[in-house]
Amino acid sequence: MSCEELQEEELEVLNSIYDGDPKYRQISPTSFQYKIGEDDDPKSFLLEISWVAQYPNSPPKISLEAFFNKKLIPEVKSNIISRLLEEADGQLGTPMTYTLLEWAKDNAEELMKLQPDKLIIPESIPLVEDKEDIEEVASTKKEKKPQLTKHQKRRLAEKLDCKGERARGWDWVDVVKHLSQIGPQKSPTDAPS
Repeated sequence: MSCEELQEEELEVLNSIYDGDPKYRQISPTSFQYKIGEDDDPKSFLLEISWVAQYPNSPPKISLEAFFNKKLIPEVKSNIISRLLEEADGQLGTPMTYTLLEWAKDNAEELMKLQPDKLIIPESIPLVEDKEDIEEVASTKKEKKPQLTKHQKRRLAEKLDCKGERARGWDWVDVVKHLSQIGPQKSPTDAPS
């Protein structure tokens, strides 16, 4: 059988096995994700397996770059990927996605033994411990401009500048109204003939 035929056959099998499993997700016809562990567990991870063109004669791509895995330390990620690739090398020539997913589920505890139980907070985020620090952080926030009513805005516009004059163009509405009332001026050369 060709690689394409083997992939189509395995795709049907995967869809029938994991039908209704909320932890399994097919991203594309050749990419699959499986969540191992619970959402709130710091030792859970989202495994992504993508088939290459020559799959199953060559190993699939294994990735842990999903946002869900941001809490994993780099040593754990590299350990999981290397162990799964070792397992995939022993399965070359046969459909192996189901086998890899099940192997990862069965060995999740061993794969995650280096992962700390608590989330690690990066050093770049300052911790606020005192009330004074909280007040400092609160005072550095940008203050909003107050919302003004129409009347308040009108009064602000009527104020005089530093020379005691009104701002240029303050009465443009009156000028336009005046010009529309008087109409165009006729010059003496425009007299009727």
